[in-house]
Amino acid sequence: MRGERRKKLHLSKIYSFKCGRGGFKEEHSQIGRPGFSRVVVCNEPDGADTGIRHYASNYVRTTKYTAASFLPKSLFEQFRRVANFYFLVIGCLSFTPLAPYSAVSAIIPLIVIIGATMVKEFIEDWQRKKQDIEMNNRKVKVHQGGGIFKHTEWRNLRVGDLVKVEKDQFFPADLVLLSSSYEDAICYVETMNLDGETNLKLKQALEVTSSLHEEHDLGDFKAIVKCEDPNANLYSFVGSMEFEEQQYPLSPQQLLLRDSKLRNTDHIYGAVIFTGHDTKVIQNSTDPPSKRSKVEKKMDKIIYLLFGVLFLMAFIGSVYFGIVTREDKEGGHQRWYLRPETADIFFDPDRAPIAAVYHFLTVLLLYSNFIPISLYVSIEIVKVLQSIFINQDIHMYYEETDKPAHARTSNLNEELGQVDTILSDKTGTLTCNSMEFIKCSIAATAYGYGVTEVERSMANRKGSPLAVSAKHAAEHPVSPKKSSVKGFNFDDERVNNGNWVNESHSNVIQQFFRLLAVCHTAVPDVDENTGKITYEAESPDEAAFVIAARELGFEFFKRTQTSVSINELNPVTGKRVERSYDLLSILEFNSARKRMSVIVRDEEGKLMLLSKGADSVMFERLARNGREYEEKTREHCNEYADAGLRTLILAYRELSEDEFQAFDSKLLAAKNSVSTDREALIDEVTESIEKDLILLGATAVEDKLQQGVPECIDKLAQAGIKLWVLTGDKMETAINIGYACSLLRQGMKQIIITLESPEIKAQEKNGEKSEIARASKQSVVRQITEGKAQVAKLTSDAFALIIDGKSLAYALEDDVKKLFLELAVGCASVICCRSSPKQKALVTRLVKDGTTKTTLAIGDGANDVGMLQEADIGIGISGVEGMQAVMSSDIAIAQFRFLERLLLVHGHWCYRRISTMICYFFYKNITYGITVFLYEAFTSFSGQPAYNDWFLSLYNVFFTSLPVVALGVFDQDVSARFCLKFPMLYQEGVQNLLFSWRRIIGWMFNGLCSAIIIFFFCERALSPQAFNEDGKPADFQIFGATMYTCVVWVVNCQMALAISYFTLLQHILIWGSIALWYIFLLAYGAMSPSFATTAYKVFVQSLAATPAYYFITFIVVVSALVPYFIYNAIQMRFFPMYHGRIQWIRHEGWYEDPEYCNIVRQRSIRPTTVGFTARSLARTNPLQERSHGR
Repeated sequence: MRGERRKKLHLSKIYSFKCGRGGFKEEHSQIGRPGFSRVVVCNEPDGADTGIRHYASNYVRTTKYTAASFLPKSLFEQFRRVANFYFLVIGCLSFTPLAPYSAVSAIIPLIVIIGATMVKEFIEDWQRKKQDIEMNNRKVKVHQGGGIFKHTEWRNLRVGDLVKVEKDQFFPADLVLLSSSYEDAICYVETMNLDGETNLKLKQALEVTSSLHEEHDLGDFKAIVKCEDPNANLYSFVGSMEFEEQQYPLSPQQLLLRDSKLRNTDHIYGAVIFTGHDTKVIQNSTDPPSKRSKVEKKMDKIIYLLFGVLFLMAFIGSVYFGIVTREDKEGGHQRWYLRPETADIFFDPDRAPIAAVYHFLTVLLLYSNFIPISLYVSIEIVKVLQSIFINQDIHMYYEETDKPAHARTSNLNEELGQVDTILSDKTGTLTCNSMEFIKCSIAATAYGYGVTEVERSMANRKGSPLAVSAKHAAEHPVSPKKSSVKGFNFDDERVNNGNWVNESHSNVIQQFFRLLAVCHTAVPDVDENTGKITYEAESPDEAAFVIAARELGFEFFKRTQTSVSINELNPVTGKRVERSYDLLSILEFNSARKRMSVIVRDEEGKLMLLSKGADSVMFERLARNGREYEEKTREHCNEYADAGLRTLILAYRELSEDEFQAFDSKLLAAKNSVSTDREALIDEVTESIEKDLILLGATAVEDKLQQGVPECIDKLAQAGIKLWVLTGDKMETAINIGYACSLLRQGMKQIIITLESPEIKAQEKNGEKSEIARASKQSVVRQITEGKAQVAKLTSDAFALIIDGKSLAYALEDDVKKLFLELAVGCASVICCRSSPKQKALVTRLVKDGTTKTTLAIGDGANDVGMLQEADIGIGISGVEGMQAVMSSDIAIAQFRFLERLLLVHGHWCYRRISTMICYFFYKNITYGITVFLYEAFTSFSGQPAYNDWFLSLYNVFFTSLPVVALGVFDQDVSARFCLKFPMLYQEGVQNLLFSWRRIIGWMFNGLCSAIIIFFFCERALSPQAFNEDGKPADFQIFGATMYTCVVWVVNCQMALAISYFTLLQHILIWGSIALWYIFLLAYGAMSPSFATTAYKVFVQSLAATPAYYFITFIVVVSALVPYFIYNAIQMRFFPMYHGRIQWIRHEGWYEDPEYCNIVRQRSIRPTTVGFTARSLARTNPLQERSHGR
């Protein structure tokens, strides 16, 4: 059976075996030198020199900690935070006589908080550990000797082992391919885990090892591989194999990388070259850049501010204490009750300065609750829970691919609510990256009546009926209908159904579609039951071309190592005939070449070079006699670009035998070169033959906009978010896609910066490189300066900036980039065309650093990774181009339109929740801390704590922390529906209105007012009259417990006032926290006096039975909350923020009144806003913008 399969399938990518023959000459001199020193003896993992080389084991660890390092490393991570370190110092000092409370009460809260964080770290790391265990315990067949293979865990693999990997298994290490289940020793590999690409890669073993088909064939196999040292480059491999005393070059074509998967191949045999942390995938696994939100950075500043206030309070109190202590001696024992004549060092009038220093340390301990110990851990818990809600949002679930949103980090949740600028890729992000063949130009004739989304948009923009292909439509009435074939949407009766044979240039049409059917690297997959053919192609474009050729009568159905077979229509007989082409060489596509070619021999023995590529490289390679259709083809290409289509030029030439043989020998020598410039040598050889081509025509494929993109951009624009598009496409295509998605609109003034002017082109032809660069830079600077002047002059008009890649290179230079940014920021939309991945990252950095506002980058491909990592927030789209962008992102979504809900709903909620939560944390700690300070001042700064030790310690941990966590997770000032209905609400985050210093200081002042009211009301109410009916006055235990009760009530009721959206859980936590205080007071008071100290039976015996206790609590709570309530009412009634207006609309029921809602929503739309809403307004009221100018 296995043999039959091998005979049946001879699939290959044309890397013919003879490319692996050549001898070794001077090109191999690098082997053995630094960087190329690895030596592997295959099939002898226990060889004599194995121990000397100390290669890594195949055990892989991705955890942050080990069992031994967890405790020290985790503690170090926790105490790097200044607040935690402060509490550690306080905890240590609490063991000294300086402490005003017991050491246990100081240490327990720190242990709880640090312990909770360490448990979270442990759980996260344990998840990674489980993944490591699962991966390291995967099994693979390993040669045990004598041709016997047995299953062994991955972790036990060693360099030199021979392994057998079966279909749909992952490769356990980096292997050199020896043979496969196919006779020509090829295999198909999926590399999604490495580079994110979903298309299959084809690998092929050396011819000398291709005969090792069975397990017993490897029993006596011996070879020595010498190759490069471990490195992170996924796409290069330089090495050689010594087999049977002959040297053979190894290339990336023979390398199978760990974590890639074997597909469409029964099995392969390979030799282990790199193991464990030496493998290329692990070498690539660097930690993503550490990102912290602006809110979190500002929170650190507030912590430092509180430290300053704390030290100032301690300093003032200590100075006063030192002065008064000295006066105790000089003034005749004013504080006689301290007995200064027998006092210890802490109250000794003779040593007042030292007593003041000791007092300073004591009150540092006493005021320690000024700093919120539970703030960090509470925020971490809240952010994790917020991320779970983002992940579970059904409105961001894409059913077609079964992909929900996935927050890969929770550090940046609130940053989602502050995005000022979005930098977006186009292909696969705004568009589907699912290509459809829709039009073509053959022999200077345009074919295809299909209408693109961009053309519809253009027709709407011009305010005229759709007039695309009007002439053809008039001459040939048709009703263009959507094709049911994915990738094919071509409609033209002149070509369809074999009618092309009646065209005057039918021979050119035949060559055109024959080229599409032959010139590619796609692999056909024939369904044995239905006979239906599907294609595995390297890109969506290529799949669309092969499908188009099939639908128009040129069906590619079979590929072998040396041939391609197609069924095509014979124009003479009208019947389909099978044609086979000998495939002699493939010159592959890459981003530098921008073209691909194949050399084939047809059945008549003619040698043909078939080529397709970008217009920028193909037209210059045409022969003088091959330019017959050039002018018209260029016109059609420009029209197609205007329609938002991607174009490729098709051309061919005939080759002589001598020319091919000379080329083939040069190409063979270049491929056999084992050196770092091998690719350059191959490119040089291919350049020599891809010339003097004869033009056939051009293809045009449509990359449709993703569903909901125009609506999403419109909402984001109404929210005041700027959108920049960074694309590798031509300027015309990018501009028209911009119109289709409402990023550009009619009436918008375009500032186009390009180096396509006649002067620059003339300079490029005649000048030197330095002169060209200087002139180009001057041109770019001049265009930017003129653009800035335009924007400054017409401030009310909407501008769009469009710049190409060449110009962008100069605009990003150090002395120009500031000027460029100033222009770009003044424009409503920015489109950068022909951008390289590096330029995308540099533009992102420029916007982030130059504006100091939050930037978000969104993309779907490996070329977007730099941009995603550079931005404050990186959003990866899990699309057609694989998972590389997702793996480098902070948050992954399946469609661009989900960005609307992610930012306007979750972003706004998270920003508001975290901001309010932090402000409230500082409020409640200041309220509490100031009461301690005032009481200490009341007691002559004697270091006397107002509250019992455990009251002090458990305030932040139990009585006030849970409601604030609930606020951070559940609170909504505005519902999701209203967030989307009134997008301008988002600007509260962009302008940082909810976490401004004014608001932070306001909350702190509220805490100060509350503390003053609580202290003085309690102090006046309890002193000096009798507290209960027995005539007993209130002592400091009663005073402290009463004041603490008031603090707990006030801060929890303040939380209830601050919440906009109550849930049952919030009610339980707020009122439950108050109830917990009473339960604790009862339980703690019932313990022994030695433990309960000042709280011993204070509630049962003193407070519970006294009406004054409840009356004071009620009066104090109401009085402390009245200032906030009055301020809030006045602001809501007379100076409402935007969310306040929307709350009024909801409260009064005006949300059903479209006219009123429209008045409120108008604040969202400015003259410079983009989106179809702004377009509609501009169309209905064209004088509106002009009136702004007056």
